[in-house]
Amino acid sequence: MASIFSRIISGEIPSYKVAENENYYAFLDINPLAKGHTLVVPKKEVDYIFDLDDPTLAGLILFAKQVAARIKREIACKRVAVVVLGLEIAHAHIHLIPINSENDVDFHREKLHLLPEEFQEIAAKLSK
Repeated sequence: MASIFSRIISGEIPSYKVAENENYYAFLDINPLAKGHTLVVPKKEVDYIFDLDDPTLAGLILFAKQVAARIKREIACKRVAVVVLGLEIAHAHIHLIPINSENDVDFHREKLHLLPEEFQEIAAKLSK
């Protein structure tokens, strides 16, 4: 069965797309730690990030770098954190999280509750 991310990439499940090319897809996390929290995934469905072949992994990092630059430009933050956990969904992915302190990357704290209009506004800003 396809992962939830593969279903998002195919359009079967809607998402707030930030960027896409032939190999990668970036979209807003619907349970964000911060406004602009974005997930970056390869279109190739591989469970563990370090099981990706070298060219795909390198391309994923370079694609994430481009998305992070957009986040840094459009969202007030000191840095964009890069987090790879890999246990919650069986599809390799990177979290890009706008941060102002290390405490902003605490996945145990309460997530933001944004309205669809807020997600749409953020996605529009980041997709420029």
